Amino acid sequence: MTKICFYFQVHQPARLRRIQAFDSATGYDLWNDEANERILQRAAEKCYLPANNLILDLIQRTDGAFRVAYSITGIFLEQAARYEPRIIDSFQDLADTGSVEFLAETYHHSLSGLWDDPSEFEAQIKMHHDLTERLFDQSPNVFRNTELIYDNRIARRIHDLGYKAILTEGTEKILGERPPTHVYASSPPEADLKVLLKHYPLSDDIAFRFSSSDWSQGPLTADKYAAWLSQTPGETINLFMDYETFGEHQWPETGIFEFLEHLPKEVAKRPDLSFALPSEIIDVHPPRGEIDAPYAISWADQERDVSAWLHNKMQHECFNSLQELETAVKEQEEPPLVEAWRRLQTSDHLYYCSTKQLADQAIHSYFSPYDSPYVAYINYRNAIKEIEKRTKKARRIPAIS
Repeated sequence: MTKICFYFQVHQPARLRRIQAFDSATGYDLWNDEANERILQRAAEKCYLPANNLILDLIQRTDGAFRVAYSITGIFLEQAARYEPRIIDSFQDLADTGSVEFLAETYHHSLSGLWDDPSEFEAQIKMHHDLTERLFDQSPNVFRNTELIYDNRIARRIHDLGYKAILTEGTEKILGERPPTHVYASSPPEADLKVLLKHYPLSDDIAFRFSSSDWSQGPLTADKYAAWLSQTPGETINLFMDYETFGEHQWPETGIFEFLEHLPKEVAKRPDLSFALPSEIIDVHPPRGEIDAPYAISWADQERDVSAWLHNKMQHECFNSLQELETAVKEQEEPPLVEAWRRLQTSDHLYYCSTKQLADQAIHSYFSPYDSPYVAYINYRNAIKEIEKRTKKARRIPAIS
């Protein structure tokens, strides 16, 4: 029987306000609270609350046979607690069903896994792990890194932290001609860390192509999709996507909620299919081979590497500056300073600075609150300079504008 593994990323960044280079009074007041609240409230009404209610109903209707996994960033949960606590209540209701699994990840949705020193990566994972235990009474044993970023070094670190499995993109860069529908193991010496790979064609049929009028396979219905799943050989079909697919990226008018509502019933008609959680899949299926990833991959853009965040000089400059600030920031032992620095690590800020072309850049621009990547860079760089100034002030070293 083939297991269908639904996993949803739930994330909203803390967006920056407009920051002037010579605004000496800025301090830690870096965030656009009005925009953050407005966007979270809109997404709550269009996606989080109706999708959670529907999934809870589907779990109850199927006596727990419908099963889904989430990774919810700490920065998202902070905003939900502040602006719309009903979101957290609804996720806790899902946790109580026993049919929902919450995965570990970095608290601030950061790229710290790519840093040379693993200490910040590990600290954010622990922060997120502790929050998941406190809010949802689950201790995750499966890890999902920011934007499914993965390489051999990250696998080694996750193995050393005691996790049993990690999720990443099922790209041909690491699979070759092998299918993404088996459980794999990370490359030695971490061969006991299992790897679950996103089936990106079937995932993207929902996340990106569902409402496309140019798609030759549209419209996508639950019975058609269940037939595709049934025709896909393998042990597990991993359908990984942004949760905002439901109601936010694919509007309710597209029929996305109706599709989700009918899918469990269509799957139940096929005895070769069932839903399962990541931890359940790795418990019953041994690895079918190893995944060797000497270079980082992700689920972003056509390249499916880390170029969505580290493509141009602007992005590299900001990424390196944040990494170089780690010692100076932590030496101050000033929690607001550390928290501001960590919020600036959120990958979205680098994503907005992308200068790619064609379809990839259109997606970057869609998500960006800025008029251009250059405006995004200037604002982001000014925010980082505020952290630099705070560390220099604490050490009584004059800040250079």
